[in-house]
Amino acid sequence: MSRTDLRMAAAALSTDDHRFKWDTHFGGDIDVVDYVCGRVRLVADYQAILGNEFRPFDPNQGNYVLEPSASLRVAGFEVAAVFHHESRHLSDRFKRFSIDWNVLGGRALKRVDLRTTTLEVEAGFGRVVSHTFTDYKWVGDADVLVRRRLNDRMAMYARGRTVVYGVDGTVPRNTPTGGRGEIGVRLTGPAGAVELFAGVERMVDAYPLDRVSQKWPFGGFRLISR
Repeated sequence: MSRTDLRMAAAALSTDDHRFKWDTHFGGDIDVVDYVCGRVRLVADYQAILGNEFRPFDPNQGNYVLEPSASLRVAGFEVAAVFHHESRHLSDRFKRFSIDWNVLGGRALKRVDLRTTTLEVEAGFGRVVSHTFTDYKWVGDADVLVRRRLNDRMAMYARGRTVVYGVDGTVPRNTPTGGRGEIGVRLTGPAGAVELFAGVERMVDAYPLDRVSQKWPFGGFRLISR
């Protein structure tokens, strides 16, 4: 593997809803092989959402993302074909049916280095080729990261992400739109880095059975191993 980026993050959520108090992630972004003109990439993430409904730290959701892709580098851009699988599960709650969807689409990536500042832009669009319980037809997303290096060990960064779901009309609602804005500081060491961050997020269908978006401010940390 030519590159590994393993991450663990936890963020405290500020909301009156007792189902949403902590948001945690465990996962990785790995280049399985880099063939110079492109790469095979694998992104995997497990998200556990905790509330305080039954106990002080009450995991009520376990959500999985698995995304393999293959890309080509063309004229300073990287263009990839992507297969995205996402499934959502309840913890200590009754649910016997599946909630999941698969997306087949494309993604474009661009990185620009300007002395001490780095700009990374990633945007994707895909068609939902199979789904269970959800009403999604297509998914579009965009992610922008700006990082400014202060010295060899410290950098400041700001990140924004938006996601839009096209729906099939089986549920009466408008096009669900979510997003996340985050600012933080990144401290880098010999074997990895830690990020301390704060921001605000709007999560589409925050509780899998409700089909209702939720919005909250958050603050937390992220550990990154390379």
